Amino acid sequence: MSPLSLAPRIDVHRAAERFTTATGWLDSKHSFSFGRHHDEANTHHGLLLVNNDDVVRAGTGFDTHPHRDMEIVTWVLQGSLVHQDSEGHNGVIYPGLAQRMSAGTGILHSEKNDSWRLAGGVHDEPVHFVQMWVVPDEAGIAPGYEQLEIDAELLGGGLVPVASGMAEHDGAAAIRIKNRYAALYAARLQAGQSVQLPEAPFLHLFVPRGSVALEGAGALDTGDAVRLTATGGQKVTAAEPAEILVWEMHAALAA
Repeated sequence: MSPLSLAPRIDVHRAAERFTTATGWLDSKHSFSFGRHHDEANTHHGLLLVNNDDVVRAGTGFDTHPHRDMEIVTWVLQGSLVHQDSEGHNGVIYPGLAQRMSAGTGILHSEKNDSWRLAGGVHDEPVHFVQMWVVPDEAGIAPGYEQLEIDAELLGGGLVPVASGMAEHDGAAAIRIKNRYAALYAARLQAGQSVQLPEAPFLHLFVPRGSVALEGAGALDTGDAVRLTATGGQKVTAAEPAEILVWEMHAALAA
């Protein structure tokens, strides 16, 4: 992680500018280089390496695959996603449920839109979720998994700490991640409601649904993102019912 010597910047990245992976079962939009998509100038922001906006057709999903030394946070917007891994964890992730998997020394997992195979009737609803990856601040940790429902906290309309490794969020964040320099917040906003961004060397604001206005940057629509450097404190106001995800980061990956 690199030392910080930063000039203030606000960079808006529109939804249509994202890399796209489209198959018969997956529609995935990548904010950063991912898979076969690579741009040397767009690999990360702060500690955030992946911000994938995924829609998976019912009865399909990601087969068992490996990860290592990565903190993976999944946030479902619509539908449900079944997680199973080689450490024996399994469960259904749905809107309002915070979930984190620490890959650590190595883990295998699958993610499928097939919750009826655990319980319930067959459905044909796609699942829409955002998956975000940040590096841990220590390699070689034991793999782990954590989830907690925070739907009630989101009703207040404020920024809710979803996942954090920062000391100031001890006991406040829904789930912990293994990086003491990073925190993820979510907010569900009704038209006219506002939240204020934290101040940090690096912020990443993503609008997975709805429309908002960011003070100093203007209107942001579904799929738009903003990378803020050496700034913060701006107000985000919903123009219509919207949901936002905000990463606060106090370190960056080495160049």
